[in-house]
Amino acid sequence: MLNEVLEHLVTTADGIYVDGTLGGGGHAEKICERLSEKGMLIGIDADADAINEAGKRLHRFKNNVQLVNDNTAHIADILRTQHISTVHGLLLDLGVSSFQLDDASKGFSFRGNERLDMRMDRRQSLDAYAVVNSYEEEELADVIFHYGEERLSRRIARKIVYRREAAPIETTGQLASIVESVVGGKFAVKSLARVFQAIRIEVNDELHRLKSILSDSLGYMADGGRIVVISYHSLEDRIVKTFFNECAATTIPSGNKFQPDTPRIPELRIITKKPLEATEEEQKNNPRSRSAKLRAAERI
Repeated sequence: MLNEVLEHLVTTADGIYVDGTLGGGGHAEKICERLSEKGMLIGIDADADAINEAGKRLHRFKNNVQLVNDNTAHIADILRTQHISTVHGLLLDLGVSSFQLDDASKGFSFRGNERLDMRMDRRQSLDAYAVVNSYEEEELADVIFHYGEERLSRRIARKIVYRREAAPIETTGQLASIVESVVGGKFAVKSLARVFQAIRIEVNDELHRLKSILSDSLGYMADGGRIVVISYHSLEDRIVKTFFNECAATTIPSGNKFQPDTPRIPELRIITKKPLEATEEEQKNNPRSRSAKLRAAERI
């Protein structure tokens, strides 16, 4: 959704923009092409490999780019360290990037047979191996159900615990085989995607960090600055929608029909009343875009 991102994010060529999910640098490159000599892009990614690859791609903009190997949940500390008090836009392209999915060694994909990892930041201790092999059955089932919205979560968790009693589950291929043995048939691929998504979200604490990023970035946003978020599943989209709605509200509900609502000054204006979706052409050329939803809001 490159064109949609640029249309809703970049409002001034002289501005400071944050790409909080740098990945391979695809969005960042096109943002930089719209900046003047005074403009700046802060690219953040917890994956050191992504920083290195994006650095090569963005080398021609080196005077206008600052790359930071950190989690965007630390955005307030990152901006303070960069001596930046105001930004004109924040982009979040959530979930796992194509850069990470295409590198089987990172253990994100169920199509390979690599060690279970799924850490976006290899410096952190918790990984997919630990989740799969050390979580209690009920805890594991809850992760798969709540973060993957998988209806067979209890059966899958039970089978994982049963299998690991004989030997640890080491690889993505072994985990995929267990899920397939429970689900089977034509539903296997969707269930595999849900289970791997759930474990990835747990490993990287993605939903809690998303709430933190949105909240912390608001205080740094210039008047007229934009927050643009692309989400890929309902849990992420719900968080973004709720945050935008709360910040755009002009009243705080009293919760009591006998008491009036409390007026408040809104902090955001919602630009996308309904989330934007990828065009049919993009979905055809990039199947991963089929579930993408873009929401944008403006600081007021």
